[in-house]
Amino acid sequence: MSESIALGVIGGSGLYAISDLKDVIFQDLDTPFGKPSAPLAIGTLEGKRVAFLARHGVGHSISPSEINYRANIYAMKALGVKRIVSVSACGSLREDYAPGHIIIPDQVFDFTHKRERSFFGGGLVAHVGVADPYCPDLSQLLQQALNQVGATTHFGGTYITIEGPRFSTRAESNAFRAWGMSVIGMTAAPEIFLAREAEICYATMAHVTDYDVWHLTEEPVTLEMVIRTMSQNTKLAQDAIKLLLRILPVDQHCQCSSAMENAIITHPDAVPGETRRQLNLFLDRDPK
Repeated sequence: MSESIALGVIGGSGLYAISDLKDVIFQDLDTPFGKPSAPLAIGTLEGKRVAFLARHGVGHSISPSEINYRANIYAMKALGVKRIVSVSACGSLREDYAPGHIIIPDQVFDFTHKRERSFFGGGLVAHVGVADPYCPDLSQLLQQALNQVGATTHFGGTYITIEGPRFSTRAESNAFRAWGMSVIGMTAAPEIFLAREAEICYATMAHVTDYDVWHLTEEPVTLEMVIRTMSQNTKLAQDAIKLLLRILPVDQHCQCSSAMENAIITHPDAVPGETRRQLNLFLDRDPK
């Protein structure tokens, strides 16, 4: 795609119901990994092009375990997106991370078991480094934008991703707390790891909707709680994205853009032709 897209946003479709979003087009893309969750809405905001993707599809029809995470991230990379902000609901596993607050986590614990976690395979082996899975530069800018629009934020903490679609038992919730987890959700993994393989900066705006089920003086999480808080925070998220676009530098200055530089171990001559065609977008690297 010829135009430069400054930011990709993955979350609910309400995020791109921004009154200032102009020149919107919808791209219904195909990828080697299938179709993304929904057509990508691409529009102009704060003078920059932004790509929005409804993670759970039109009308929220796709369960967390059924999301085609590879197609979603591949589509973003195919459009030239170099930064992604994920907007998601989460439950708090800490007393100080209260409902209504927004967390910018700096770590992920993948507790899922049914999902495709990598673009690579089929005769092409790669081992990407994800010791620090979130982009620190983008995460800090995201918190700065959120603070300036009046959100109550916390920087740091571990987002544990469970398989879902059910919520946790009390035993599970208390175990996650004992492990030192901070927030719990169903969509961070493998999305964040695929973004790293795609050399895309990734940060999460995690909206705390509840105290999961561990808190004895609070009601256990319900779908109604999640929907109510996300609806209340949609305007905050929209305003923060607009401000983020104003302060976002043109170039990446972090290590995300070179994450795959030494990650592929397979000799080029040993890569099967079909795999090479499927992953050509990743193999034809831009000179650094």
